[in-house]
Amino acid sequence: MIQYDIDARGVATIAINRPDVANAINEETIAALTEAFEKAAADSAVRVVVLTGRGKAFSAGADLAWMKRASTMSHEENVADALNLAALLQAIDTCPKPTVALVNGAAFGGAVGLTAACDVAIAADNAAFRLSEVRLGLVPGIISPYVVAAIGAKQARRLSVTASLFDAHEALRIGLVASVVPLDELGAAGAKLVAAILENAPQAMTMAKTLIGVVANEPIDEALAQLTAEFIAAARASDEGREGVAAFLEKRLPNWRTPRAGAKENN
Repeated sequence: MIQYDIDARGVATIAINRPDVANAINEETIAALTEAFEKAAADSAVRVVVLTGRGKAFSAGADLAWMKRASTMSHEENVADALNLAALLQAIDTCPKPTVALVNGAAFGGAVGLTAACDVAIAADNAAFRLSEVRLGLVPGIISPYVVAAIGAKQARRLSVTASLFDAHEALRIGLVASVVPLDELGAAGAKLVAAILENAPQAMTMAKTLIGVVANEPIDEALAQLTAEFIAAARASDEGREGVAAFLEKRLPNWRTPRAGAKENN
């Protein structure tokens, strides 16, 4: 259903592994993904989390059998079922480790939400996206806050009401993904991004994610200035902050980095 692997560097890869149904998600997949992200969040050895799909699709969205079951549920049962997806998206969004989506093919419906919830997304040039819910008489309910945060209300409204199929380059233009690469270069592009992330201070990245979440959409006023000052003061006084500044001044690598073979290292 999913694959969870951690390498020696602390890179956790979570892969949806239902290629026979284009990695469509159902109750069991959602539960497994939530557990995997919570596990990665709690594991001090994990420094980066990568989400992708096995086979030719990232995820085709909701599994048809799951949708059929949902159509026979009561209102209360449907709310409870939907809240499970909410818990998954929240686990991704609030993961204290950097999260990277490698979109290797179709990403429909809920998969757009998975992409939006990650910190960074790279799409293969064959990837296709669609907020397809209204074609089925449904709405992109649980995923909507994450989609709006990623691409803005106007684009989210357009794509939600038209259910238009859009390609990776359109996803790049509207901000859903950060870059587009040929499919056969997706792994290398992901590895390059992960390597860059691994050069950063782990706790500082966690703090930076928290900071952005706190200041988003807040008015820039004295209270916000005080809050952001508290963040930087805490960072400066932290072990990582002291080590990072000392390493810079002493022209050496900080203790969270290891030299890359054949590379000239710069702070």
